[in-house]
Amino acid sequence: MTETPVTQYRRDLSIDQQLALRTAATRLQQQFDGTFGVETIERFLYSSYDQFAGRASVSNFLPLLAERFALQRLIALARVEGKISDGKPTVLFLCTHNAGRSQMALGYFTHLAGERAVAWSGGSEPGTEVNPAAIAAMSEVGIDITGEYPKPWTDEIVQAADVVVTMGCGDACPIFPGKRYENWDLTDPAGQTVEAVRPIRDEIERRVRGLLEELRVPVGA
Repeated sequence: MTETPVTQYRRDLSIDQQLALRTAATRLQQQFDGTFGVETIERFLYSSYDQFAGRASVSNFLPLLAERFALQRLIALARVEGKISDGKPTVLFLCTHNAGRSQMALGYFTHLAGERAVAWSGGSEPGTEVNPAAIAAMSEVGIDITGEYPKPWTDEIVQAADVVVTMGCGDACPIFPGKRYENWDLTDPAGQTVEAVRPIRDEIERRVRGLLEELRVPVGA
């Protein structure tokens, strides 16, 4: 019998990792019951695990990261396939490492829009952690992005977005015909001090507020 990718991963992972991923798969199956089958959910979960396995600094968190990313991807796929039609504007913020600019933009968008819109972020070459200076700068304005993590973009995530905002990823950014794109020319905060990141943060806030106004999303803060 030919092994499926899921079977191959289960054989290669430790017992603890297998258990954690099986538990994650069960949770996702409960959430998407009637929307996606078990095979689709497991394929997204295990391929999401693979996205992080080669670069995550703490392997114990890999199943959790995989579950969170698979959840985002499945929601995106449901939107693309018309299985979710809540009418909420959906924005994707992209930069190179998904560690600074796109994370700050995501933080502002989520903080200001609340449940009235959907936002995701990703990178063409995801880093291993969110920039500490970006975390500190956002904390100064009362926005906590410590729970975020660098992740890639996938086709279904790009296709599900109404607006794709790019920030320095250049030719590596995904291009889909008919999709609305905006390029925000912002200084890369990588290696910068908190003092240097503050003006970048403030410019991102200005642009996010402008985008929300264009999308006619009420701002809650």
